[in-house]
Amino acid sequence: MTTNNRERKIIVMPCSGIGKVHGLIAREATYAVTDDLAPAGFETLCLALLVSGDEEALAKVREADCIAIDGCPKLCAAKNVEMAGGKVVRSIRVVDSFKNHRGAEPGTATTLADDGWTIVREIAGDIANGICGHCESGVK
Repeated sequence: MTTNNRERKIIVMPCSGIGKVHGLIAREATYAVTDDLAPAGFETLCLALLVSGDEEALAKVREADCIAIDGCPKLCAAKNVEMAGGKVVRSIRVVDSFKNHRGAEPGTATTLADDGWTIVREIAGDIANGICGHCESGVK
C-alpha cells in the first residue's frame, strides 16, 4: 500500500454481532465487497483486533477511510473505528435495510435465508457502486 490516498484501499469494518442475524448480514456484506465485488478498492479488518489495541490494525484504520457496517443502532463498529483514531466516511446500519423489506425472514445468526442474502447483496452493491470514486477498480 502506498502513501497516496488515491491508491489506498477503503477499510470496510463490520460489527461482530455474534449471535444475531444482523451481525451475520454485516459480515457477509463486507466479504461480498472485499472478496467479490471490489477487492481492488476495499479490504476489511477484524474488529476484535482493533478493540484489543493491535498496533497493525490501529495503524491501518488511522491511515485509511473506513466504512462501518453495524447490525444494530449501538454502532459498535463505527464507534470503535472513531475511538481508534480512524475516519468513518460512511456508517451503515443493517437494521435500516429492513425498512425496505418489511416482513423479511433473513435467517438465523448462523445461516442466512434468501431474504437475508438479498439484503447482503443490496448493502454490498451499494458500497461497491456508490462510495469508492478513487479506487483502482474504477467503482464510482
